[in-house]
Amino acid sequence: MFAKSSQQGRWPLRMAVSLALAGVLAVASASPGHAFDFWSRKDKKKTAEKCPSGKAWSDRQKKCVDPKSGSLSDEDLAWAGRQLARDGDYQDAIKLLEMVANKDDPVVLTYLGYSHRKLGEVDLGISLYKKALDIDPDNVDTREYLGEGYVTKGELELAWLELREIERRCGTACEEYRALETAMRSGSSQY
Repeated sequence: MFAKSSQQGRWPLRMAVSLALAGVLAVASASPGHAFDFWSRKDKKKTAEKCPSGKAWSDRQKKCVDPKSGSLSDEDLAWAGRQLARDGDYQDAIKLLEMVANKDDPVVLTYLGYSHRKLGEVDLGISLYKKALDIDPDNVDTREYLGEGYVTKGELELAWLELREIERRCGTACEEYRALETAMRSGSSQY
């Protein structure tokens, strides 16, 4: 009798967990939370294709090339600059990102802003984030970085506004919301 009631007690818990997981997956799949999705498939492939310093990966040539050679597409330059910024090589990221012909690419503007902010040029970073958001207002990654810029400056009321905008676009469970919320609570930038 005890074993039977124990099993009966577990079924509702398992069902609740399954339903909760299904709900989370449904929300995640419907969420526009990842603004850089055009690279999402390439992220897995490109992480293995890091180039030595001074080189950038060319999708067309399938090899590392000198970025000054003119053989890199805007997407290749943006990818390499983004990767350098995420790796903490902010000066080199800026050099590559400034080579992109499309000066209104929101990803390029975001990672230029990110690199400048991380180098201590917070106001320049914030202005670049705002320009990126003028082009792509739904970009929650840019909004999170902008919020972190505000946290760095101690402007928590402006960071709070960005947190609300992120929540409107992807909820409170998305990575961007959690990162900015953590930065606001700690008083220091996470990314």
